[in-house]
Amino acid sequence: MKLTYEGIKDADKWEEKGIKLPKYDINAVKKRTADNPVWIHFGAGNIFRGFIAGLQDELLNKGLADRGIIAADTFDYEIIDKIYRPFDNLTLFVGLLPDGNTRSNVIASVTEALRADCKDVCSYERLREIFVQKSLQIISFTITEKGYSLKNIDGGLLPVVESDIENGPDAPNHAMSIVTALLYERYKNGSMPVALVSMDNCSHNGDKLKESILFIAKEWHKRGFVDKEYIDYLNDEDKISFPWSMIDKITPRPAKVIEDMLYDNEIEDMAPITTSKNTFIAPFVNAEIPQYLVIEDRFPNGRPELSQAGVYFTDRKTVNDTERMKVTTCLNPLHTALAVFGCLLGYESISAEMQDEDLKKLVENIGYKEGIPVVTDPGIINPMDFIKEVIDERLPNPFVPDMPQRIATDTSQKVPVRFGETIKAYIASPKLSVKDLVYIPLAIAGWLRYLMGIDDNGLSMNLSPDPMLDELCERLSGIEFGKPDTIGDKLKDILSNESLFATNLCEAGIAGKIEEMFKEMIAAPKAVRNTLHRYVNT
Repeated sequence: MKLTYEGIKDADKWEEKGIKLPKYDINAVKKRTADNPVWIHFGAGNIFRGFIAGLQDELLNKGLADRGIIAADTFDYEIIDKIYRPFDNLTLFVGLLPDGNTRSNVIASVTEALRADCKDVCSYERLREIFVQKSLQIISFTITEKGYSLKNIDGGLLPVVESDIENGPDAPNHAMSIVTALLYERYKNGSMPVALVSMDNCSHNGDKLKESILFIAKEWHKRGFVDKEYIDYLNDEDKISFPWSMIDKITPRPAKVIEDMLYDNEIEDMAPITTSKNTFIAPFVNAEIPQYLVIEDRFPNGRPELSQAGVYFTDRKTVNDTERMKVTTCLNPLHTALAVFGCLLGYESISAEMQDEDLKKLVENIGYKEGIPVVTDPGIINPMDFIKEVIDERLPNPFVPDMPQRIATDTSQKVPVRFGETIKAYIASPKLSVKDLVYIPLAIAGWLRYLMGIDDNGLSMNLSPDPMLDELCERLSGIEFGKPDTIGDKLKDILSNESLFATNLCEAGIAGKIEEMFKEMIAAPKAVRNTLHRYVNT
């Protein structure tokens, strides 16, 4: 059994294995999408394949849509070459139930997969064709927080962005430059409306996307590459919208147990690959069943009826409240805290960490004690119900093989949102004192301790990829494990960085607390465990 158009023709075999197949005519959907595309998505990784593509697949199965999604990737083209094209853009989704059972189906809503690379002439020309189609309604993104970033930790432009600005829209390389250039094609071909929807875990993600695109467009205008009317087009909300959204679904790395299960079911070629850019990905996606997507309902050219697949469409305030609930309080901060301490303490799964009494208390305290007091109930999802599901059901699910090492990736890009927003809320509150925070400072201190690359036994450990890793490690250089006095004032440059924490922690009055916690954690082997245990039990 092969995961290809030809391979799934023998429907009875797949159904015998408990794997549901698409009910719609895949080739007809593919042709309609090619001729009149409605949706293109940038970021071809697992959250897209296992969640977003699945939404459109559900609509197709219900007869509520007649076209699919075109996928593009701006970062890791091997995903397109090795995971999409050999499998006819199909994905085998395996839902992981808490009782150890699985629920599987083939997703066929992705009809085309493109390398968003200006050096790939065919793919890039196809992107231009898609962007000038009147039918295009949605341009969506799951490119992670760093995909929108144009500047480094010191506020200077990234070299690739600087080059794109100087060279203009003909041969862009950064994701934001590519999209800005393609939107310029849409503008030149009739200024047609479209919605650009970030589905990444960023606070006010629509604004981040808009700011990056406008920045590049304005710099191109200064250099004479684009006209002023193009800037007006990007600013016209009747033409171009940047809705805010909140997305939530834990989608871990491909699990060996799932790979083996698929082979036992006689499904071929399911082995994961590691790309040259260190993406670990497989033809299948394993993920938890719970999922949430809340989107601000601003679509100037219409949209698919995704509410029929469980998506919430609402106003900006409700999206903001829901996103803050999840990203700054009820899930993402807990995940990041587990990630850094899990790496330090030698854990290899999030679910195993939740069996650790100290770590469970840590996330309960971050969520219930420090986060919930600054959450506004969004009305559509109850915060206490949500966080209870996270702590009691989702994170402990032993069949969701998520690793702290994966969650620790790009932590520098996550900290401003996952911890910084709650810190800012405490600063702004007339009833709460930021100096009363304990567990969020402990998590930040744990992250800085993690950046030393030494585990709690005093042994060297690998650090997960992060765009600021070299710079942060350099700033910590000279601090010696077992010698707290070597810290000096080395942490102050980091803790005072507003870009990193969304506020100056020194001015906020909690930098000293973080420094003391950090000192405790570098004092000796097992100091991380001892420090963690002491604080979560006081």
